[in-house]
Amino acid sequence: MMLHLDNAWHPDPAPAGTWEMSLTNLTDAAISAFTLQVTSITRVVGEGEPENGRLLHRNANYHSFAPPEGLVLAPGAAWTFRIAGLNRSPFHRNDAAKTAWVTMDGAHHPVSVGDLMLKGSVPALPPPRLPEGRLTVPVALLPWPQKIEVDTAPAPVILTAAEGTSVADRRLMLAVDGVHARLFPTARRVFTLTRADGDRALVFAQGEMPAGGYRLDFGATVTLTAGDEDGRRHGLVTLAHMLHGAFTDPAFGFPVSGHIEDAPRYDWRGCHLDVSRAFFPVADVLRFVDILAWHKLNIFHWHLADDEAFRPEILGLPQVTTVGVTRGPDLPAMLPQLGNGVAVVDGHYTQDDLRGVIAHATALGVEVVPEIDIPGHCAALLAACPELVDPDEPAESYHPVQGFPNNALNPAMPATWTVLETIFDELCAIFPSEYFHIGGDEVAKGAWLDSPKARALMQREGLAGTFELQSWFLTKVKAMLAARGKTLVGWNEVAHGGGVPPEGTVLMAWEKPEVGIELAQQGYDVVMTPGQAYYLDMVQGADWLENGAGWAGPVPPEQTYAYEAEGDFPADLRSHMRGVQACIWCEHYTTRAWFNDLVFPRLPAVAEAAWTQGAAKDWLRFARQVRLHPVL
Repeated sequence: MMLHLDNAWHPDPAPAGTWEMSLTNLTDAAISAFTLQVTSITRVVGEGEPENGRLLHRNANYHSFAPPEGLVLAPGAAWTFRIAGLNRSPFHRNDAAKTAWVTMDGAHHPVSVGDLMLKGSVPALPPPRLPEGRLTVPVALLPWPQKIEVDTAPAPVILTAAEGTSVADRRLMLAVDGVHARLFPTARRVFTLTRADGDRALVFAQGEMPAGGYRLDFGATVTLTAGDEDGRRHGLVTLAHMLHGAFTDPAFGFPVSGHIEDAPRYDWRGCHLDVSRAFFPVADVLRFVDILAWHKLNIFHWHLADDEAFRPEILGLPQVTTVGVTRGPDLPAMLPQLGNGVAVVDGHYTQDDLRGVIAHATALGVEVVPEIDIPGHCAALLAACPELVDPDEPAESYHPVQGFPNNALNPAMPATWTVLETIFDELCAIFPSEYFHIGGDEVAKGAWLDSPKARALMQREGLAGTFELQSWFLTKVKAMLAARGKTLVGWNEVAHGGGVPPEGTVLMAWEKPEVGIELAQQGYDVVMTPGQAYYLDMVQGADWLENGAGWAGPVPPEQTYAYEAEGDFPADLRSHMRGVQACIWCEHYTTRAWFNDLVFPRLPAVAEAAWTQGAAKDWLRFARQVRLHPVL
C-alpha cells in the first residue's frame, strides 16, 4: 500500500506554533475507516483537538490520529489536518514525524515520511563541514602530540619487532595492528613480528614517563620508550597512524629522524553511546570501541537502559530483556517510539555479550563504564516490572521532558530496592570498571507527589518536594554502589535537592559549561560534556533542513574542535576537572548514514581536545588530517 505523509510547521500561534500533516493516498483504491500512527520528537501535549481530525492516543513520542468520521480518501487525494498544543517549537527538519503507518481492518501499513518543512523559509545550501586544511608536519597523526620534531621521507616502511621483544609487547603490537586492519580492511598491515625486506626494527624501552605517555626516536631503528602499558599502546597507535597515512596519501611521509614526546592531557577521555533508543548489534559496538582506541579515547560510557529499552541481560529479572525491550504497534505497554514502525523491534545484550565487549575494550586500553539511568528514564523497566508501581498513584500524574507518563522508580516501593540490588549485583560482577553511571537526570518536577506511599516516605524522612526525595534516593544508591566497590557517576542533576556526598562522586556537566564550574565549587569531580560543544546529535548548521537535534544550537565541527572545557575554570578548581567526553544520543539516528554524518568529524575533534594541549591545537591541520579517519 503506497501512502505518504508530509509535515509542515507554522510558527503561529506562539509559542509553539502549529503542526500540519498531509496523508496522501497513492494506491489505486480508496481507503476509509483508518487511523494514522506517527512517532515524532515534537509532541502534542495540549488538550486541543486537531483541526479536521481527532487525536486518539499519545504516549511520549507515539501519536494515534483519526480522520473525521466518514472520510473516504480517494486515490491521489490527501487528508490534511493541523494541531497546536505542542511541547515546543521544532528546531529542524527531523523534529516531526520520523515514522508513520496506517492501521485499517486490523492490519498496519507503512507510510513514507517527508522532511518537516518550515512555512515561509527558503532552504540554504549547507556550508562545507571542513576547509581544505593544510599540513604543518607531513605526518598523519590525530590527536596531535605534545611535541614533534621529525624529518620525513615518502617511502613507506613496515615496522618489525626487534629481536628480543617481549611476548607482551609483541601481543600489544598485534592488538594495535588488528585495530588498524579492522578499521581499514583493504589497507596494508602496519606491524610484523618477523623481519622482511625494507622493514625497520621497532625497539621497546622502559623509561620514566607521565602515565600513558611515550617517546618515539627515529633513526635506523625506531625506539618506543614508555613507563607503562598504556604509554606503549599509545606509541604504537601513533606509529600506526603515521604508517597508514604514508601508505594511503602521498602528502604524508614517515619519520626518518627526530622524535615525538607525548602524553594525554586528561585522564578521562570519553565517549558515550546510547543503545537504548537505537539498538546497536555487538559487531557495531566492537567496531565503535575500535574507533575509540584509534583516537586514544580511554572511556566507553555505555548507556544501556532508558525509557525506550533495558538492554543488558539480568538473570534474576529475565523479563527486563523480553518485555523491557520489545516494542510494537499492538503492545500497549511498549508502543513504538522514535524510529520504530510497524515491525516489532527488540534487541538486548546477553551477559556473555557484555563480557565480550569488555574483554575487547580492555585489550585496547578502553574502560567500559555502564549506565543504568535511574530514578527517571525508567519507562521500560517499569513496564517489565509492574510491581515497582504504587497501585494508588494515578497512571499519568506527571510527565518528564520526553513525555513518558510516570517514568521514575518510586523510592517508597520496597520492590524498587530489591530490583536495584539484583541489577547492581549482576552488573557490578561483570563490569570491572571502578565507575558505575546511574544517570540521575531529567526527573520530572512533581514526580512521586501523587503517590501515597512516596508522600508517606517524604513525611517520615522530613523531605520536601521531588528533588529532596531524589537526593535521598541517590544517596542510598551511592551507598549501595560503594558497598560493591564502585564510584557513583551521574549527570549534573544528581546535585539537585541537596545532592549526594561529593567525595567519591563524579558528575557530568551537560546542560551548559557553567554547570561544570558550579559542580566543582560544590566539591564534585567533573567531566565536561556540554551540549553546546560535545553532544554529537546536535545539528551542524543553522538551516532548517540540517539533520540533528537543536536544543543546544548549531554545533559545527570547528566549534566542537575549538571549545576549551577548562577555559573558564578558576585555577583552584581545575583539580576537580577530570576530563572531557563526547555524547552520542540516538533519538535522531534512524540510519547509519545519519549517525556517521553527525558523529564524524566531531568525534575525532573531541578526541584531540581530550589529548592535545590547547596551545598545540590547529583547526586547519586537523581538517587536513581527519579525512583519513574511519566511520562506523
